[in-house]
Amino acid sequence: MSSTDSTIASALVRQGILPCSPISPMVGITTEALEIYRVAHLRCPHLSIQAFVKTICDLHGVDFHRHLSRQFSISFDLYLEIRRSTDAMVMESLGQDLTFTMLYAMDGNDSLKRVLRRSLADKDDTLGASSEVPTGQSLTSDRYLSRNFVDTFTRDLVCTSSDKDRPVDDLCEGHWENMDTARMKKAWGIYDETGIFVAVCRHGFCLLIADMVQSGELAKYPLAVVAKLLDVFGGNLGGGYDIGCHFKTTLNNSTLGPLACSLNHTCLVGAFHGHAHRCLCQLVSLTTYIKGLGIEDLETCERTFSKSNSLASSLRYASVFHRQQAIDSYFEHNDNFEVYANLSNFLYSNYRQALDILANGNVVLPKLMQDIGPDEEMLQMEYWQRLVNLNVNALALQVATALCQTPSHHDTVSYDTQTRNTCKAESARRHALEDYDKNMRLVHALECKLEIVTRWVTEDAEWQRAGRLVVNQKYQRALDHLEGLIVARYKLRKHIAKALQTRLVAIRSALSTYNAVASVMSPPHKTLKWEEVVDYAFLADFDLLRDTHTDISQSLWSSPAARSAMDLHFKMCRAREEISRLNIEVCRLVTYIRDEDNYLRLSEEQLKNTNPGLTHQISIVRNIRGRFNSHHLKRLQDISQLSGFSGTLAPGVSTRTSLGESAKDLEEEEEDDEIAEEASRRLQDVLFITEDLSWLELSDHGDLE
Repeated sequence: MSSTDSTIASALVRQGILPCSPISPMVGITTEALEIYRVAHLRCPHLSIQAFVKTICDLHGVDFHRHLSRQFSISFDLYLEIRRSTDAMVMESLGQDLTFTMLYAMDGNDSLKRVLRRSLADKDDTLGASSEVPTGQSLTSDRYLSRNFVDTFTRDLVCTSSDKDRPVDDLCEGHWENMDTARMKKAWGIYDETGIFVAVCRHGFCLLIADMVQSGELAKYPLAVVAKLLDVFGGNLGGGYDIGCHFKTTLNNSTLGPLACSLNHTCLVGAFHGHAHRCLCQLVSLTTYIKGLGIEDLETCERTFSKSNSLASSLRYASVFHRQQAIDSYFEHNDNFEVYANLSNFLYSNYRQALDILANGNVVLPKLMQDIGPDEEMLQMEYWQRLVNLNVNALALQVATALCQTPSHHDTVSYDTQTRNTCKAESARRHALEDYDKNMRLVHALECKLEIVTRWVTEDAEWQRAGRLVVNQKYQRALDHLEGLIVARYKLRKHIAKALQTRLVAIRSALSTYNAVASVMSPPHKTLKWEEVVDYAFLADFDLLRDTHTDISQSLWSSPAARSAMDLHFKMCRAREEISRLNIEVCRLVTYIRDEDNYLRLSEEQLKNTNPGLTHQISIVRNIRGRFNSHHLKRLQDISQLSGFSGTLAPGVSTRTSLGESAKDLEEEEEDDEIAEEASRRLQDVLFITEDLSWLELSDHGDLE
């Protein structure tokens, strides 16, 4: 023992052994074994402590006992706490705190649930009281929101749900709701934490995590996330959420509403989930139509959950502390070794995708614009229908005129009765004449638009062709109506036993209308039986009936060519915005690589005499962040060689000069213009000659030695 060691435990730690007990330890685990398990578990979350300890026992040729797993778990918790404390000391000495305007996505995931241990109940259908023993362990993390902080927004749920005077700006009001069935409530009784609610930036870095406790995806979780993000990152944040339209109303009516409005926070809907929203909601919240978003889809959470779900099996029966510890460690490792490693790949892929959209759009969009013109077919269909109406009006006018001119031969009818009959006949004739004149004016207007010289008659080929189109239009509308009723039936699945009976009459009526129209089609279309309609399980089954589908809307903008042109136009707008954003992010990454490496090296130089241990930890941080720099530089060079690249690889000058935000605060004086230009030229030279990346890796290893 050293003279500075006051206990046996501290002496063991100095030798690289973490004891399983702070007082009179009998068993210790080496830091090498703990580090091997930490890295292996982060790469393969299915690897449990018990499996790892059994492996160690097999290698050493000893029997496995359950208490060995418990002892290893205690030492592993101590090891992770030491790592967190060391990281906090490093960040404090570096003074780093990232603050920037950004796009982020947030969503809940119910895969990482944890079973709540309960005592046996007297009855089989009831849940017993919790049998978990409280521990004094608590996770210290800058990304994990505490339960108490999240629960402070519970009162906002009551206010927003009881506010009857809220503005009608929720275009999907009543369209979205959390599952609240008895089965889900019973499941919440089985689990304590029913999942996690996370926020990630558009590049994939995890920003915040909150536990969903015995509930579904309540509004208090996104409210807590937004509150923390506004406090840390400030204004001009854009947050994507699958029910962002509904959450916007909740946020505006909560206590955070004035702050979010003053900081210009924007609620958005992801590109994937947004297509399930109503049309007006998509125009307001969907990423495709929001200026300034670029090609970002705000669906980063779905990709994040696809990887984090592998933690589920190992967390189901963990304690509260160990569950949070595993989740926090996973996301920290994922940020450092997965997301940051692929950062330049993300920039390259998005840049190339944006350029491809613009290149394709410049060729295709002019052709689509040429295809968009007056829909003459729709005008011909309307002209045919007006001619039919005109013939009907002409016949009705003849009948009404004949009735007026025919004298009454009923001598027994009184004079008053004859007067009333004459007035009725005159009114009917006048109404028929007005209808005839109205339709005649419409026919004249359509003939002018279609440049028709001779009015169509039933024997003309144009008349017959337009008549077939009108019949097909009625067929499509009847099919749409029948499909809508069937879909409405499935939407009522929670009340199927009661509500289906009220829909049967409407469905049978729509089915009769469809069959009547389908039978007069040329050629006749397939008719449906009641048993077939009931068995239709997918909307695609109705699409199979659209043998000769044509556009049946009355608006020019809804034609396929116009819709394709509009979609392509907005994609091109977003692609130009994406290129502008990527030009900034590319410059930021180049600047970050230069400044971060310089800053960490200068920090090591400054602390090596006063605190060698902290200097070593800073060198570890520099190695973690710098191991991917050679790859990033090569990928940035690839971006600069893309046809259409409009940015620059010259590093910028940091606008933030306080401690931890720029390397310049450790220098004795600012660099002049010549030194800045020389540094830029040197970095450009490195970028252009970095074909052999092994040189950079050897340099990094040499610096560490």
